[in-house]
Amino acid sequence: MSDAPPEPDISGIPEAVVVPKRRYSIQLVWIIPIIAALIGGTLAVRAFLERGRIITITFKTGEGLEAGKTEIKYKDVEIGKVKNIAIAEDRSHVIVTARMAWESKGFLVEDTRFWVVRPRIQGGYISGLSTLMGGTYIGMDVGISAKPSRTFKGLEVPPVVTRDVPGTTFFLHATDLGSVDITSPIYFRRLQVGQVTAYNLNRDGRGVTFAIFINSPYDQYVRSNTLFWKASGIDLTLNANGLKVNTESLVSILLGGLAFQVPEDKSGSPRALPNSNFNLFANKEEAMRFGETARPFRLVFRESVRGLSIDSPVEFQGVPLGEVSNIKLEFDPRMRKPYIAVEIMLYPERLHGPGVSRSSSEGDSHALINELVDRGLRARLGSGNLLTGQRYIALEIFPKAPKVKINWSQRPPELPTTRAGEEELQESLARIARKIEKMPLEEIAAEVRQAARSLDQSLQSADRLLKQVDAEIVPEARAVLDEARKTLGDARGVLSTDAPLLNDLRETLRELSRAAWSVRVIVDYLELYPESLIRGKKGD
Repeated sequence: MSDAPPEPDISGIPEAVVVPKRRYSIQLVWIIPIIAALIGGTLAVRAFLERGRIITITFKTGEGLEAGKTEIKYKDVEIGKVKNIAIAEDRSHVIVTARMAWESKGFLVEDTRFWVVRPRIQGGYISGLSTLMGGTYIGMDVGISAKPSRTFKGLEVPPVVTRDVPGTTFFLHATDLGSVDITSPIYFRRLQVGQVTAYNLNRDGRGVTFAIFINSPYDQYVRSNTLFWKASGIDLTLNANGLKVNTESLVSILLGGLAFQVPEDKSGSPRALPNSNFNLFANKEEAMRFGETARPFRLVFRESVRGLSIDSPVEFQGVPLGEVSNIKLEFDPRMRKPYIAVEIMLYPERLHGPGVSRSSSEGDSHALINELVDRGLRARLGSGNLLTGQRYIALEIFPKAPKVKINWSQRPPELPTTRAGEEELQESLARIARKIEKMPLEEIAAEVRQAARSLDQSLQSADRLLKQVDAEIVPEARAVLDEARKTLGDARGVLSTDAPLLNDLRETLRELSRAAWSVRVIVDYLELYPESLIRGKKGD
């Protein structure tokens, strides 16, 4: 038996029923406030977005800038406005605070550039003329960086070329600035294809580096071996070749400029990569000589070199082979006489043609020059310009010249020379003058004076004789001539066609003609009848 209490009877308890939660409906009175709140929120978000981004730009001066008025433009479209202008704490610059439009978010990167657009005249470059009517504004050039930025340093000078202009940038290295400036034009075959965008002094202070921009499609003509030179102003040269004036254009005369060209024999080189570096030469002649090996030589002249100057040309049968690099006076201790030493720079690579290979090594140059010297190669002074007296060094072949050898161990080696033709003529004239000086001119002059006096006496005697002839002989000769004239008149009267003597003579001749005819008749009859001499003439 168990003492556990009995279980209670729950059959009479009713079962619980789940009742669903009651839904509350929005009353009509709350709809309008909710819609107004949504519209207000939208307008607030839109106003916040339209406010854009706040940026700061630093400039050295705030000239032309006004808070609340000065606009920021990109491609002449307003994308921002200056809100505040303040001076920096160190007073070295001004800080411009500007609010940019929301759509300019992708423009505000690290290398984006800002500058103040105002009327400027820099060299031959004029910009900002539109601000004379519309007012000053801040220009903008969007960068290519992917890093965003809110702080920028403004440019004091507008960029010559913006990043959206197609083309390529290169760098040139020169010894000095010359007359080249920012915006100076760059020419290719006298066609303007680019401009100088910037220049800076090298860190070591020994040169200047130029940044240039070549517009597309002309940048394809810049090759890895392209030669650049200064084409600034007028290149006026007066030398043995005469007066020479070179210039690219009128703009380059006034503002300076650069030019470039690819050597004709190296036109197949690859295209230059962007930001490639090139040397900038002083002139075209110096640029064209780049890459050629210059060999120094020495010439000795024992005659006057007046008219010869440094940079005078050295020519071989009219073809330029080099130039004079130095002229100095030296003394020969053996002969105890001074002489002129002329140092020249030759380019043996130019001595090429049919049967002669282009020399490249020093040994090839020595062999070629030795062969030419054996054939009679000599250097002499030539007259390049009779008007200015300029002279040059002429290399010519003299087959009858004595054989010589070049001492290649001498530095620089010495080329044989010969005297100029005009010098020989001057020496011949000098020898003639010396011979004339040795002649007894005083004695000759005395003899000439004596001969002149004798001639004068002879002329005086002849004059007296002529006077005597005129006084004595001429009247008698005149009388004789008168008699002769009378005789000729009588003879003319006798010999005239109607003179009696001629008529009688004609009649006599007629009688003689008739007698001759009669004799001829008798002779002819006797030939026919010879017996008539005995029997007589036959009767009828």
